[in-house]
Amino acid sequence: MIRRFLAIFRARNIEFVRDRSSVIWNLAVPVLLVLAMAWIFSEEARPVFKVGVVAPERELDSETHPFFSTRHIQFITVADETLAIRKVTRHQLDMLLDPTGKRAYWVNTDSPKGYILEKMLLGSGGTPLSRAPVSGEPVRYIDWLLPGILGMNMMFSCFFGVGFIVVRYRKTGFLKRLNATPLRAVEFLSAQIASRLLITVTSMSLVFAGMSTLLDIRMEGSYLLLFVVAALGAISMIALALVVISRVNSEELASGLLNFLGWPMMLLSGVWFSMEGSNQVLQAASQILPLTHILEAARAIMIDGSGWAHVASNLIVLSAMGVICLIAGAYLFQWRSEA
Repeated sequence: MIRRFLAIFRARNIEFVRDRSSVIWNLAVPVLLVLAMAWIFSEEARPVFKVGVVAPERELDSETHPFFSTRHIQFITVADETLAIRKVTRHQLDMLLDPTGKRAYWVNTDSPKGYILEKMLLGSGGTPLSRAPVSGEPVRYIDWLLPGILGMNMMFSCFFGVGFIVVRYRKTGFLKRLNATPLRAVEFLSAQIASRLLITVTSMSLVFAGMSTLLDIRMEGSYLLLFVVAALGAISMIALALVVISRVNSEELASGLLNFLGWPMMLLSGVWFSMEGSNQVLQAASQILPLTHILEAARAIMIDGSGWAHVASNLIVLSAMGVICLIAGAYLFQWRSEA
C-alpha cells in the first residue's frame, strides 16, 4: 500500500516539476502580488480626510490658501463640480473647495468629518471662502461594497468556470474529436460564452435579490440597466478567459495565468476600496480592466441612480472588450494538445 502511494506521489511531483511553465507561475505570481501590494500601499501614513479641489489654476500650496498646508488631508483635483458636490452629499468626499474660481467651499452638514474640516479651514486664515452647505444621506459601506463582491465573484466564476473546462477538454482529447466535426472555433467559443453567461447571470441575480432583501441594499436606478451591465461584463470576462487559455494544456498553468490576471484586477478595479486619489499610473491601468467598468457602472446605477447616458462609455468598453476577445480567442484557439 505504501509503495503504491509513494509511486503515485512521486509520479505527480515529477509531472508538476516537468511542467516548467506551471512551476514558474507558481513561484512568480505570489512574488509579483506581494510587490504590487507593497507598491499600492507604500504610503507611510494614509490621510484621515479627503478633500476635493475644483480644477485649480496653479499648484496647491500655502500661497493659494494656508489650508493646503494642513497635514493628514488628501487633496484631490476634480474636473466635474456637479459630480464632486454629489460625492460630498454621499460622504464620499469630506469637503469640496474652489479657492480660485467661485472662492467657495461645500461641506455636508450631516458629516462629522465635514464639521471638523470646516473648523480647520476657518481657523487656517487666508482669503475667506463662501460657505455652500449641502446635506444627504451617507452611503453605507455595504451599499458600496456589494457590487464589488458580486463583480469579484463573477470574475472568478467566468475565469475558472470556462478556463478549466476548456483546458480539460483539450487535455482529454475531447476538443480533438470536436475538431473532426464541422464545428468551427467561433461556434464552440460562442456556445461556451452563452452557457457560462446564463449560469453566471442567473446565480448573480439570485444572490443580489437575496442580499437586497436581507440588507435593504440601496437601489436608485434601473434594474434593467443593471442587468445589461452584468450581462456585458460577464461576456467580456468569459471572452478574456478564453483568450488566456486558448493554447494552454495544463490545469496548473491555466490556474496561474487566470490568477495572475484576476488578482491585479481585483486590487485595481476598486472591489474593496476606491481608487480615487491613488497613483495616476494605477488609475490609468485600472481603466483597461473590464471589472473596473462593471463596478463603475453598477455603483453609479445603484447609488446615484444614473441612466443609460451616464454609463454609456462603460457599456461601450465592455462590448468592445467582449467582441475583440472573442475574435482573438477564435483566432488563437487550438483544438489539439501539444503534449
